[in-house]
Amino acid sequence: MSIPIRRYDWDYSDYARLPDDGNHYEVLDGELLVTPSPSTDHQYVMGRLYRVIDDYVTKHRLGIVIMDVDLLFQTGQFLRPDMLVVPESSRAGIKRRGIEVAPSLVVEILSPASSGIDLVKKPARYGDFGIPEYWVFDPEDKSAWIWRFAEGARTAEQVRGALQWHPAGATEPLVIDLEAVLAPI
Repeated sequence: MSIPIRRYDWDYSDYARLPDDGNHYEVLDGELLVTPSPSTDHQYVMGRLYRVIDDYVTKHRLGIVIMDVDLLFQTGQFLRPDMLVVPESSRAGIKRRGIEVAPSLVVEILSPASSGIDLVKKPARYGDFGIPEYWVFDPEDKSAWIWRFAEGARTAEQVRGALQWHPAGATEPLVIDLEAVLAPI
């Protein structure tokens, strides 16, 4: 279960001092969000998704895929998605401390402790920050929730079966078989 701790004056030095204790820390709208470390099923699914997305992004020279990294938009907004894609044109925004540019894609894998954060709190912020697409995969339901902010959507579309992504610069779409990629260990 996520434990929110309210504080409105977070800066990066405060965030960087959080303990390395296995918990997952994020700051959203000045609120500290703490969730337990991910389960083995979560990590297994993330590994499979990473391979599929990274192979596609590399093949089409779209950028770089990074897992579990700090996304540092502005003071008071320090997020840590499961995975993201930094466009090739924005590589300069990859810093030692985290990502300081808007990714072209942000990916989360749903867990019981993160559902309220990933499906309710984060989508609006990611839309405000100019992220073109935000995906939340639900391994229990074998589906994905897709926000296509670049197309003007402010609500999610639930996708079952196959998820397609055709970003600019790619000659063919990425097709993800949700049943296969979301299967447990």
